[in-house]
Amino acid sequence: MSTPNGKQAMANKSESDRTDLQRRSVLQAAGIAVGGSLAAAFPSAFAQGTTAKAGTGQALGSIGGRLRGVQHFGLTVQNMDRAFEFYTEVLGGTEVMRDGDFQGERIHNTLLTDQVIEANARKVNPLTMGIPDLRSGAQRLDVRFIQFDNVVIELLQYRDSTQPAGNGNAFAEPLDHMSPAFPRMMHICFHIRDEVDFNQFIADLEAEAARRGMQHVRANRVVTVTTEQERKAAPLDANSNGITEGKSNGWRLIYCKGSEGEQLEFVQALGPVKRVFDGAREARQRMVSGL
Repeated sequence: MSTPNGKQAMANKSESDRTDLQRRSVLQAAGIAVGGSLAAAFPSAFAQGTTAKAGTGQALGSIGGRLRGVQHFGLTVQNMDRAFEFYTEVLGGTEVMRDGDFQGERIHNTLLTDQVIEANARKVNPLTMGIPDLRSGAQRLDVRFIQFDNVVIELLQYRDSTQPAGNGNAFAEPLDHMSPAFPRMMHICFHIRDEVDFNQFIADLEAEAARRGMQHVRANRVVTVTTEQERKAAPLDANSNGITEGKSNGWRLIYCKGSEGEQLEFVQALGPVKRVFDGAREARQRMVSGL
């Protein structure tokens, strides 16, 4: 017969098991979505199983031989609803799933152990380093997964427990300095289809974002500008950098900030560089099909 304390412990364990199952389902569901899209694109790569052939350099026991590729890119956002609108309604992704209100010691340790150790070593309050307190539940984590043609993007928002999920304020202030030259900075790169007018795409993207009040969405220009007014006045053909020589011949790109001020890149690969990437993808498919 269980004691009252024993009953409480069993209840706590049951709740912990349910929470763990919910957490696992987040990655499992997104993994299924990505795996399905990759399997459709590269059926031979998934039909062969994981048996490695000698000489491929990707034996089953190797690190690379145990990977299935990139599962998703993660982006921590200031406003979940705004970011979700940008990545779905503006950039055209589709929702895979959403989950949230994550809290407790286990998830806190899973995500934040290294940061807590660093705060202890510096002898500073973790809050001053932007470390949320998921352990006590003072802050919570919400996530949404968005599917694009070849990759999933995960949006994450850490919020105070008093803030509503979705449209509440983030727990920490956004970074003021977002230069891509900072070590540890990351960016999300979107591949524009071959037939699309790149320069017009950038103009339309900025116009649509501005219509929605997303003032952070601003692309760079290939001509020198020093004010926002000059940036807006730049000619249409300044919206992208087309490379016409060297190994990157045919590559066109521009950097752009997203709705949360995050670093984005848009690219197009045509001509010689397209053949380089297509050849690399085909070689990779042959290698994977031989595993």
